[in-house]
Amino acid sequence: MSLFGSLYIGVSGLQTSQNALNTTAHNMSNIDTVGYTRQQVQQGTRIYKTLSTSATAISYQQTGLGVSYTQVKQIRDDFLDKAYRRESGRSAFYEVSTSAFEEVYNLFQELDGEAFADSIGNLWKSVEDLARNPGDAVTQGVFVQRCSEFVTRSQAVYKGLKEYQDNLNQQVKRQVDTINAYGKRIAELNQEIQKIEGGLVEKANDLRDERNLLIDELSSMANIECRTNADGNIIIKLEGKDFVKSDSANEICLYTDLETGFYTPYWKHLAKKNADGTVDAEGIKGAELFNLDREISTSMNTDIGALKSILLARGDHRATYEDLADADQYNREISQSIMMNVQAEFDQLVHAITTKINQVFADAAKAAKEVNPDSNYMCDSNGNPYQIFNTMADNDFFSVENIIINGELKQAPSLLGFKKDDDTIDQETADKLQDLFKEESLTLNPNVKTKVDFVNYYDNLISQVATSGNVSKEICANQEMTVDNIAAAREQIVGTSSDEEMSNMIMFQNAYNASSRYINVISEMMEHVINTLGR
Repeated sequence: MSLFGSLYIGVSGLQTSQNALNTTAHNMSNIDTVGYTRQQVQQGTRIYKTLSTSATAISYQQTGLGVSYTQVKQIRDDFLDKAYRRESGRSAFYEVSTSAFEEVYNLFQELDGEAFADSIGNLWKSVEDLARNPGDAVTQGVFVQRCSEFVTRSQAVYKGLKEYQDNLNQQVKRQVDTINAYGKRIAELNQEIQKIEGGLVEKANDLRDERNLLIDELSSMANIECRTNADGNIIIKLEGKDFVKSDSANEICLYTDLETGFYTPYWKHLAKKNADGTVDAEGIKGAELFNLDREISTSMNTDIGALKSILLARGDHRATYEDLADADQYNREISQSIMMNVQAEFDQLVHAITTKINQVFADAAKAAKEVNPDSNYMCDSNGNPYQIFNTMADNDFFSVENIIINGELKQAPSLLGFKKDDDTIDQETADKLQDLFKEESLTLNPNVKTKVDFVNYYDNLISQVATSGNVSKEICANQEMTVDNIAAAREQIVGTSSDEEMSNMIMFQNAYNASSRYINVISEMMEHVINTLGR
């Protein structure tokens, strides 16, 4: 080989070492960049020049033409990526559940600086005082006041539950908008990466980093499955349905319930449209993003994704005591929703207290009329039995939002009197009110068999929320640990180590220096030959 040919070999070494140094510097400058994947230099030998093909020679006489910088590839582990994304989605699911339980617990335990339990305790104390002295106007006034306080605080708590439902509902919209944006961007990145890598020389590593980061984020919102097709495009299925294709993404839309305003995510391409192009509740059947009737189970991977957890926690309507009437309906529609379950159980307590107190007074008026048909004891000017609690609408739906205090009794509690037609004190009715709070007649829900009184019912409700919240919190903590462990293992592969990169930098720098020294030697030889021949 000529001396000029030897120079080109040295130049190839310089160029390759310089590119390797640039890649190493790129790695080191992105040590703290979120989503960055460590890049590794691949070098290969250039073609050989054949000097002799003699048949008598043992082998061809060839000389090498130097080194080539073949590609810069990313270092990733598909197994760890898949495990990280699955467990990250599961962690996000239980994180939402834990937050919902904490919000409910705070609503019950603290309201304007006082625990809601005080309103029940105060009502019970006023009933005890009334039983000790039924004819006292002061105790009668305190009793009506406590009834009013109980309704006010009950409605405040239920309003807080509704507001948190609305908050969760807005989170549904934000998550769906984000998922759609991510899907669209991943499809765009597929095309950009394919254009750059079509020549099979350059790798679009930074675009691949952006795409992988978006997939990581997407995996926390829903259960996804990823695969790479022959063209290098990422194909994504979300909740078992096609989401991201090579160059496009299927859109997820939101159906808005006209009564509650709650959003239901559905696949736009699977929904049935009306003649005018609109989609109604009937049209989205079968096109829903999630099947929320399925049992939540880790073994079946139905506990993955923040969006699904938000929908489950929110529920699909405002629950009342009526949702606890049918066990099958409760287990199918209510039990898995944190907010609806608590709303229904809480409303059942308020419904029971208000209707049973009313019934005591109605029975007292009825008993008086049985003795004396003309009796107006415990009756208003129209002859109707006094009811402490009325409903806003013209019905008997004693749900917490529909209950008001009798305005007449609120203004003049002494109208209750507790004095019979014969001027004797009605101790019997006062005792019935007291016994009412001691009666073990309620169960939290159809799956609970133990009956309790009003005070213990509330305690059991709080205990249920606290216990379920602690279980969810423990699962969430375990999941976070699992995710952290997988992330650490993945970081050992995709992450950049400053010590390792410094070692590579020294290696490539020495290679550069060696190539430079080689070129200097060849240059001196050429100078010597030229100077010698020139004489």
